[in-house]
Amino acid sequence: MTKYVINGGKPLYGEVEISGAKNAAVAIIPAALMVEGVCRIENLPNISDVSTLLNILKQMGADIRAVNKRTIDIDCSRVRTPSATFDMMQRIRASYYLIGALLGRFGRADVAMPGGCNFGGVRPIDQHVKGFSAMGAKVSVRNGIVSAVTEGNLRGSTVYMDVVSVGATINIMLGATLADGVTYIENAAREPHIVDLANFLNSMGADVRGAGTSAIKIRGVKKLTGGFYSIIPDQIEAGTYMAAVAGAGGRVVIKDVIPKHLDCISRKLREMGVTIVDLEDSIIVERTGALIKTHVKTMPYPGFPTDMQPQLSTVLCLAEGTSIVTEGVWDNRFKFVDELAKMGCSIRVTERTAVIEGISHMTGAPIKAGDLRAGAALVIAGLCARGETIIDGVGYIERGYEKMIEKLTGIGADIKAIYVPDEPKVQKRA
Repeated sequence: MTKYVINGGKPLYGEVEISGAKNAAVAIIPAALMVEGVCRIENLPNISDVSTLLNILKQMGADIRAVNKRTIDIDCSRVRTPSATFDMMQRIRASYYLIGALLGRFGRADVAMPGGCNFGGVRPIDQHVKGFSAMGAKVSVRNGIVSAVTEGNLRGSTVYMDVVSVGATINIMLGATLADGVTYIENAAREPHIVDLANFLNSMGADVRGAGTSAIKIRGVKKLTGGFYSIIPDQIEAGTYMAAVAGAGGRVVIKDVIPKHLDCISRKLREMGVTIVDLEDSIIVERTGALIKTHVKTMPYPGFPTDMQPQLSTVLCLAEGTSIVTEGVWDNRFKFVDELAKMGCSIRVTERTAVIEGISHMTGAPIKAGDLRAGAALVIAGLCARGETIIDGVGYIERGYEKMIEKLTGIGADIKAIYVPDEPKVQKRA
């Protein structure tokens, strides 16, 4: 297995470039199933979630060719099956986007239940099912397989989201793109990667309007044709490096970003005493003084993102005074605090709320990542801590962060990946 070893306590200086958005890429790749001809996707992040999705499409018969490290051509014209029940589906949450794409193309989808990060319970797909049912599909879940089928094409309908759901909004957008008639999604999610998916679909011939607002209108079209598209920068990756500078101190230029997408993160860091300067396609993050306590509640975009909560909570451990963090999206996303406690942090969690008492410093320790963003938070903790931190479970981190070791080393961090052989299993005697 691979582990990260960090010798912390060093401020960060220099420049770091942000990769393409993971959350946009994992929606756009399944959307390519509906395109007739070749679509070229640029600025793809080189992360395991992307490679897993591409391998799933290959197994379904897609022709995928690498143009360079961040650009691929996808041709799904030879895909003939509406089935995606491979074991690798368990590695990634976004595999459920195949349901909407396959329903849109074939009028049928048989997709294995997805895997991905576990925040303390099963993340339901009831809003997805509600949307597809409203559009005329019969949906069932048996033996870990989601089966959906329509008579002919999906039909346009009005779908009201009972809760704001990014995944359901994306999935219904995908299915509605080739449906008969007009689909309205009310109380839709508004995240930047939803806008990016809509822009991708429109560049291939779709008619999606209102993405980025709570009301999206999709007029179904007969077909999508090939074209070119470049994915937006990753809002959460950028926010993670912003939090790293806030915690460890220093001054870093974060390049290839859309500053407007980072406003919800920048506002909180400014409250904490961090200096942030917005430029055209980059930002400067600097922290030299003491961190100031603050309160934060995660909310759907444009509120503070749940995917940044673990990183910000970690930094708040070093802020003077008492901070309160409320998780407004997931029932349990504070499992990582047990690892921070090993480093001397003082956090008390009650249901969806964490009360954080600031400490003067963290101390390095052996810790383990339990999900993608918690893993990023533990890296930040290691950068801030005195002494050596060893992080296990880094496969979660590599699902969503491209070349994290290289990028952090480039701004002065003392971090490396080491390979530790698995311990041999002891056979018990009968």
